[in-house]
Amino acid sequence: MTKGTDVHAADSHEMIRVHGARVNNLKDVSVEIPKRRLTVFTGVSGSGKSSLVFGTIAAESQRLINETYSAFVQGFMPTLARPEVDVLDGLTTAIIVDQQRLGADPRSTVGTATDANAMLRILFSRLAAPHLGPPSAYAFNVASVQASGAITVDKGTRRAEKVTFSRTGGMCPRCEGRGAVTDIDLTQLYDDTKSLREGALTIPGYSVDGWYGRIYTGCGFFDPDKPIAKFTKRELRDLLHKEPTKIKVEGINLTYEGLIPKIQKSFLAKDVDALQPHIRAFVERAVTFTVCPDCEGTRLNEGARTSTIDGVSIADACAMQITDLAEWVRGLDDPSVAPLLTALGHSLDSFVEIGLGYLSLDRPSGTLSGGEAQRVKMIRHLGSSLTDVTYVFDEPTTGLHPHDIQRMNGLLLRLRDKGNTVLVVEHKPETIAIADHVVDLGPGAGTGGGAVCFEGTVEGLRASDTVTGRHLDDRASLKETVREATGALEIRGADANNLRGVDVDIPLGVLVAVTGVAGSGKSSLVHGSVPEGEGVISVDQGAIRGSRRSNPATYTGLLDPIRKAFAKANGVKPALFSANSEGACPTCNGVGVVYTDLAMMAGVATTCEECEGRRFQSAVLEYRLGGRDISEVLAMPVSEAEAFFAEGEARIPAAHRILTRLSDVGLGYLTLGQPLTTLSGGERQRLKLATHMADKGGVYVLDEPTAGLHLADVEQLLGLLDRLVDSGKSVIVVEHHQAVMAHADWIIDLGPGAGHDGGQVVFEGTPGELVADGSTLTGRHLAEYVGE
Repeated sequence: MTKGTDVHAADSHEMIRVHGARVNNLKDVSVEIPKRRLTVFTGVSGSGKSSLVFGTIAAESQRLINETYSAFVQGFMPTLARPEVDVLDGLTTAIIVDQQRLGADPRSTVGTATDANAMLRILFSRLAAPHLGPPSAYAFNVASVQASGAITVDKGTRRAEKVTFSRTGGMCPRCEGRGAVTDIDLTQLYDDTKSLREGALTIPGYSVDGWYGRIYTGCGFFDPDKPIAKFTKRELRDLLHKEPTKIKVEGINLTYEGLIPKIQKSFLAKDVDALQPHIRAFVERAVTFTVCPDCEGTRLNEGARTSTIDGVSIADACAMQITDLAEWVRGLDDPSVAPLLTALGHSLDSFVEIGLGYLSLDRPSGTLSGGEAQRVKMIRHLGSSLTDVTYVFDEPTTGLHPHDIQRMNGLLLRLRDKGNTVLVVEHKPETIAIADHVVDLGPGAGTGGGAVCFEGTVEGLRASDTVTGRHLDDRASLKETVREATGALEIRGADANNLRGVDVDIPLGVLVAVTGVAGSGKSSLVHGSVPEGEGVISVDQGAIRGSRRSNPATYTGLLDPIRKAFAKANGVKPALFSANSEGACPTCNGVGVVYTDLAMMAGVATTCEECEGRRFQSAVLEYRLGGRDISEVLAMPVSEAEAFFAEGEARIPAAHRILTRLSDVGLGYLTLGQPLTTLSGGERQRLKLATHMADKGGVYVLDEPTAGLHLADVEQLLGLLDRLVDSGKSVIVVEHHQAVMAHADWIIDLGPGAGHDGGQVVFEGTPGELVADGSTLTGRHLAEYVGE
């Protein structure tokens, strides 16, 4: 390096350069993103933010990293195709912290998803009395094993030596570490008035003509013509519980197994949500889950439950609220484990700092919301020693109260200050405000977006004439008059989760906002106490059950009237216009892509050459309606389709009504054939809301409907909520967005804190009264927002 101000060549790569990005709706986008800075990507929903950040930058970074592994290891990794982009350089390792729910495996908890549980087990293996053994003795997912046998030892002469092997685990043997046992209702498995040959088995797939039916009728353990009610005890045991046994049926060698172990292996070992609808309905009907009577839901065997430190077992520690557990750990003083106590204390303090101090380590990870799951993932990275990596966040403020957003901003800045590049897709003005660099995409959504409208500082964005720039300083004002309630929904003694015997009257016929910090008990109150059933429509952000073949057109029922109209116009069968039926391309079976398994190497998905991704046979595409074929209709955005089906030859009133509802909830940019698996949590909720708007319900319960909504779209949502209320409906919204609070007729504020510091109603009244009161966190933030 020469003297003076010459820059070392290695220090000249200060930018991530993207040129000509064309992923999804991006239109030859070129941007330069500064490294070691916080860059926020803004724009209306569907403008291309995720396509640029996740689909281009993060995807290419991950693909390049995966290529450094051996072909064998790559075989176990997801396949990533190279994004459509001309130039991508200056990339660093990308760590994606998204809102995908954590695995719903029954043995996955908050403690196992982070390092906290592992450190706690080591602590107990060192300090707990009576001493049980290694850390695995306190693990609910490790079973105790004892075995003995002979091994051949070659020491000049061969001889057999007897060895014994044992491993001490903490798993409860009865529930196998799940905390719950399954009880199967036998009346749902068979009709005991019939014989097997008469079709006694009522399990899906076990019909008399089916393969399983033939096994059970031909196994020879019982008379297939005798009603099950007349079976002897032995015959009934063989039918229900017999262990795997080799048999011969119709000249074929098979293994016979009792009904109950067979069901446990084929149905109950899988995630219920992943099952086909008819099998899921059977499982929900036939199986009841009850707390394990042996371990009382702690998942641990007796040894692990009775080994304690100062009278606290590992089950007690995991059941504590994390804020209390952090206090307890600080109270331990033992020089032999001092470094471990320090590390565990740091890990637990990270939970508190990130606003998750109200959780406990034994909380099943599948029950966390998308925002909570994202913050749990963040904890892994806060203590990381890695620097110069790119952290990619997907709306990290989702599910956060304005009070918690300030903390989240601090954490994002800390990650940046360690020397990392932080890329954030975000809509909240509080987080946009802390950006070093802003990239605003738009101007519209779907085909109307995909271009860079602005690149620069936050001040520059404010002064620009983009949609985001114009709305950045939008502040809703308090309504001068609020609507009067027409009745009340009485809740008395609500005590679900952390609620403390809450008594509250929820007004009906108005817009009610339920507010409070994350973990204060809002969802427990609304979902746990508002009775599901007649007239109550609950719309949450949970995943929509459906395969990669499902899309908005199939989910909303829109495709049925369209198929019938195509069939009528062309004088053919409606089934031809279904990609899941007769009209499907034979090469890809109507999926549009062909999945190729490359044995030990990663499989690849390629666009089907025959239909070019259109999913239909070429003969079907010759039939037209209003000048468009069925694949062109499915490629239309909702807003374009709404106009197309409104008049002329293609006028279909039934389809137009559904499309109008999709536009009303702000999904005008979605294409009719977009796979449901690609939708965000907020989009899924609005899609559900659109389908439910035609229902006859009187009370709508919405869970953060503003999630994933741009500032400009929030106004549209408020208009929709107003229309619902004005049409005589009652709307209850769990919400953190101040614009919705200001617009509400009545606010119920829970708190004062989270976890056991919450669970109480701290305020009931109009938004104006809440601002005037000023005693609650929500009141203070709302007052600041409306400028009172």
